[in-house]
Amino acid sequence: MQYPSVIRETLDSARNQAALWRSRLPSFKELLLSIPRTPANIVTAAILAMGALLTLLRFTLGIGGISNLDNVNPWGIWIGFDLLCGVALAAGGYTTSAACYLFGLKRYHGAVRPAITTAFLGYLFVVVALHYDVGQPWRLVYPIFVSQGTTSVLFEVGLCVFIYLCVLLVEWTPASLEWLGLKTIRSFVVKLTLPLTILGVILSTMHQSSLGALFLTSPGKLHPLWYSSFLPVFFFVSSMFAGMSMVLFEGGLAHRFLHHKMDEAHLHSSREIALGFAKASSFVMAGYLCMRLFDLAMNNNWAYLGTGYGLLYLVELLGFVALPMLLYAFGVREKRFGLIRAASLMAVLGIVLNRLNVCLIAFNWQLPADERYFPSIMEIGLSVFIVTMIITAYRIFAHFLPMLHEHPEYKDAH
Repeated sequence: MQYPSVIRETLDSARNQAALWRSRLPSFKELLLSIPRTPANIVTAAILAMGALLTLLRFTLGIGGISNLDNVNPWGIWIGFDLLCGVALAAGGYTTSAACYLFGLKRYHGAVRPAITTAFLGYLFVVVALHYDVGQPWRLVYPIFVSQGTTSVLFEVGLCVFIYLCVLLVEWTPASLEWLGLKTIRSFVVKLTLPLTILGVILSTMHQSSLGALFLTSPGKLHPLWYSSFLPVFFFVSSMFAGMSMVLFEGGLAHRFLHHKMDEAHLHSSREIALGFAKASSFVMAGYLCMRLFDLAMNNNWAYLGTGYGLLYLVELLGFVALPMLLYAFGVREKRFGLIRAASLMAVLGIVLNRLNVCLIAFNWQLPADERYFPSIMEIGLSVFIVTMIITAYRIFAHFLPMLHEHPEYKDAH
């Protein structure tokens, strides 16, 4: 069949582009053979195999077959750790892109793609984790497309997370489009950077705070030291330094294990990025600490500090907020990057502790010990499986995509 010349040229161009993509994509066998047999990779493979088996058990035996959840404790580690912690630690996407594109701090450009990748993977696997909790993946879209409960806080959280995941996907695509050589599509997507960044900040402000608002309906179940009318504000403010601390923590790991993937521009800017984010985190943590102490005084909960929960509260607030705040400040002043890395790890652990306290440890605090929830070994195994999938996906992206370095054909196109 004879085609007009324009159509024939278009088809030839499409065939050539498809051949180029196939040449860039390794086969599954080539990918497996290229993986070095290191102890870390062997452990990763074992965890992934274990997670696949637990996934099969979850969807064949039901949620009661592998978890300790019940009608009294319907939310467990899959919500407290996988969702609440995952969303908070993925906040580096909106904080970094806002600093670079909204506030004009272009010196942080080198941190944008790793932060967006971490945020995209974080939100993507939050949705994956929800499948284990919901149990019927085909019904995950019901709250948005079928039966909207517009007066529910969960509806707002689900809608914002759904839209923001789409936003992150588009923000993440330029790296893959550069790798595939799709210059025209990439140039169009890059033009959307500013509106996508604004939309991302708006959506993050909404759902980060709404996750805290979920617990406003349980004043009798959540311990008074953690229950507060300011919970939405606490969750949003803490997400800012959580996101920046996660960028610093992930950046430190990337420098150690993916140093060979970084170019001179990323290596040169990394120190300035670390100092800037550490300084910002210190200020935000100071404000967060003042708000928490003000809330403690306003509600007159001083008497609870003498209890076991009070000790846990002080450990969270002083050990994982005040201490990393001071380490950040001292590390910036003295330019001691080891202190900054240590502070970032402590801040990340502090966010994990705070979210687990609110959702699990200090929740249903008045129940007898034998009625309290504690995750089963299989619940913990699935959470480890999800975290391992995030790390594995990040390593794959860093290996193939121009994420930690500039693509040679686009050095002046950002």
